Amino acid sequence: MTDFRIGDEHFELDGKPFQILSGALHYFRVHPDLWRDRIRKARQMGLNTIETYVAWNAHAPREDVFDLTGQYDLGRFLDEVAAEGMLAIVRPGPYICAEWTNGGLPAWLFTSGTVGVRRDEPQYLAAIEHYLQQLAPVLVPRQIDRGGPIILVQIENEYGAYGSDPVYLRKLVELNRGIGLTIPFTTVDQPMPEMLENGSIEGLHRTASFGSRSNERLDTLRQHQPTGPLMCSEFWDGWFDHWGAHHHTTDVQESTRDLDDLLARGASVNLYMFHGGTNFGFTSGANDKGVYQPLVTSYDYDAPLDEGGNPTAKYWAYREVLAKYAAAPLPDGPLVSAPSPTPNSEFDHMVPFADVVDRLGEWGTHHNVPSMDDLGAFDGFALYRTEISAPSPVVLEVDEVRDRALVSLDGAPLGVLARDHHDRCLSVPAVASGSLELLVEDQGRVNYGIRIGEAKGLMGDVRLGGVPVHHWDVLTVHLDDLAPITQALAAAPRHSGPVAGPSFARGEFNLAELHDLYLDTQGWGKGVVWINGVNLGRYWSRSPQRTLFVPAPILREGSNEVIVFELHAALGAIRFSPVAMLGGTDF
Repeated sequence: MTDFRIGDEHFELDGKPFQILSGALHYFRVHPDLWRDRIRKARQMGLNTIETYVAWNAHAPREDVFDLTGQYDLGRFLDEVAAEGMLAIVRPGPYICAEWTNGGLPAWLFTSGTVGVRRDEPQYLAAIEHYLQQLAPVLVPRQIDRGGPIILVQIENEYGAYGSDPVYLRKLVELNRGIGLTIPFTTVDQPMPEMLENGSIEGLHRTASFGSRSNERLDTLRQHQPTGPLMCSEFWDGWFDHWGAHHHTTDVQESTRDLDDLLARGASVNLYMFHGGTNFGFTSGANDKGVYQPLVTSYDYDAPLDEGGNPTAKYWAYREVLAKYAAAPLPDGPLVSAPSPTPNSEFDHMVPFADVVDRLGEWGTHHNVPSMDDLGAFDGFALYRTEISAPSPVVLEVDEVRDRALVSLDGAPLGVLARDHHDRCLSVPAVASGSLELLVEDQGRVNYGIRIGEAKGLMGDVRLGGVPVHHWDVLTVHLDDLAPITQALAAAPRHSGPVAGPSFARGEFNLAELHDLYLDTQGWGKGVVWINGVNLGRYWSRSPQRTLFVPAPILREGSNEVIVFELHAALGAIRFSPVAMLGGTDF
């Protein structure tokens, strides 16, 4: 049995000082058939440990579901970490941030309106207890003292930036110990005195999160963690992107110097991220500090291993530093993949959203406007419909839209109400009567701050000429099953040329051999794309991201199918790029 503990000065592995050289790799952002490749490349860079969050809402999209298969087979992931001779750090939250929708907390948890968020509240803690009990069969037998790879578990996540509730933290410790976790527990906070003080309690080893000025930040950490090993458990080697901004990168030389300074102090590290991966489907989060900022689909993060799994200049620079601190000579480095194939094709069938929407869910009638969460829909789209009659020009007003609504009257577009622009109203033309529709899109739930847990859809009242509109028909759009869409497309006449949205369109492309691809969305407006039935995520002409990563394991030799849900308008070409195009940078 291997022993791992927190000593007076160092982490200790079987009684000997052990410097953790870790890299973050989120299993839920990487295709399972690529996990082993990414883990091996971490070892080749000089790391000895893999860290991952656990995304509660990915495993539990509904209250009666807990999925540990396929993309969410955490046990398989940890076994592959062990098979590569590496250790593991697990951060089960329950809140994880991670630029992941709702910070990893299930949206269904908050539908009652009475459940607490990140505090000592009985309903919240009861749900966490059940969550941890479902994780126990995966985590407990894979602890290092039972022959597994897990050496540390983190309690909560940067809690000092959110609140100060030591009772809550103590109860989280009790819940984690209660399922059979015996290995050491840690916390992480930004190295600011108040955060370090509020984010931990006696008995939890404090670590810090930062990406620069290592010596200064470690000094601050030491003031609040006077004994034991120093650790930066989130060394920010890059940053995330949101729609409408530039692609963030960090200077390789500066970041490498900061890493070297940290390790030279004898501190342990977890690179955030080693490999970022992709926010497939509707999993990207958002920030809102006065302006709503939805995150892009790529989680490349300017990490040492890029979104496609290729080593970058940062990878080789870090490898050179890590070699100085590794316990043994490093293995040979990985090879760089050849540029991706660039098949070209066109859309060949199109069906308007209006023609297929009745097959994508069930209509419900409501006197007042419900949120999507009220209807049990926690991502994607909802269609709100009502009949109006306005003899003169009037203003349509919505208390709040979360997050974006396409407004139309009898199918004719009236405009867009966008949360990030603080839109609340638009003009309705004279003698407007007919079917008023608002197609509302959830662009990602806030993952940081006080707006975690908020509902989506139309909030409050909708007014026409200052008078509340009642009697709404609402349909939540189910896009997890594409069968109704593919059937409608197959029955539609052949189509070539641009796509007028909102519509679904399909096309095919051929591959001679399997290879990761980069789908080029230039010329498309805004929407969602599937290849061979797998939801790659959102695209948007707003920038910075132009390509979507397509992992080879979802592709087929020969014919492959593309389906898009285009909200505005798209040119008819289906194109691919040899490399990722994630936008202009900040320097």
